[in-house]
Amino acid sequence: MLVTPARSQPSAAVVFHPFKTDVTALRAAVSEHERQTGWAPTRWYETTADDAGIAVAREAVAKGASVVLASGGDGTIRAVSEALRGTGVPLVIIPQGTGNLLARNLGVPLNRIEDAVRAAFYGRNRAIDVGILTITRADDSESEHLFLVLAGMGLDARTISATRATLKRRLGWLAYVDAGVRTMLRDGPLQIHYSIDNSPVKPLSVYTVMIGNCGLMPGGVLLIPEAKLDDGKLDVVALRPLGAFSWLRIWNKIGWENGVLRKTKTGRKIIDLVNDTRSVNYLQATRYALSVPEPEPVQLDGDDFGLALAVSGVVDPGALLVRVLPEWNAQS
Repeated sequence: MLVTPARSQPSAAVVFHPFKTDVTALRAAVSEHERQTGWAPTRWYETTADDAGIAVAREAVAKGASVVLASGGDGTIRAVSEALRGTGVPLVIIPQGTGNLLARNLGVPLNRIEDAVRAAFYGRNRAIDVGILTITRADDSESEHLFLVLAGMGLDARTISATRATLKRRLGWLAYVDAGVRTMLRDGPLQIHYSIDNSPVKPLSVYTVMIGNCGLMPGGVLLIPEAKLDDGKLDVVALRPLGAFSWLRIWNKIGWENGVLRKTKTGRKIIDLVNDTRSVNYLQATRYALSVPEPEPVQLDGDDFGLALAVSGVVDPGALLVRVLPEWNAQS
């Protein structure tokens, strides 16, 4: 008589930021769906000051997790994604932070833990690209990091570096507006040298340079309208100073054209007729490099990564699986 080997039960793992997560609600939602689907008991891991989620997510994968739920802010999501990159184990995002940038672009419902958890047990996998950034410091040391949404050097990174922690806790992403205004009034343009896809190095004066993997920012601001999470490319955005009305031109480009006109066929025709690419430049690339004469702050997905003299990197196409529900309205 042939005996069919028993199939192992799938199991989930949860990596959560203890100070940002509603742990009671999350445990209740996970336990309910675990019971309904007959999955094996879920393993739970807290992030710590010494481990933002990379080490415990790797442990979860090593112990056979079928899916990993990451609960916290963008830093937690990025850290867990770094561990899951290339493993084939899907990520489920439980957005609990200030920006929730990747969640917004994937259409993950915010402030609805139950809906986000359902994706782990009933969702489908989607392969998305990730960006890889190598940071070169003033002492010539280098470090490599993953980003999911946006990396930058210039005004955006200076703004994040200058954002008051107490204001961020009280106002959320609007705290960046306060820091952005203070930084814009105080600082001048940044002089950079850059290369895209191994092209000859060129100089450029900018307010900021950002490398994006997707385009939607908090507040519904569509920073990079053509960006897609799974096109195998990164989108490079340069905001350039062009006189006293530079910021008015930039806001018109990002807020009016990208946020309003581009949503309709007629609006897109208007953009084609009046398109001003002097203040905001867009390029697509699979490889990039830029350097500055003096150390500048660098940000990845809204977190300050210290000072750098140069950054370079590549796109890693389809390297991360995320689990989503069909009814979510993805933006990229």
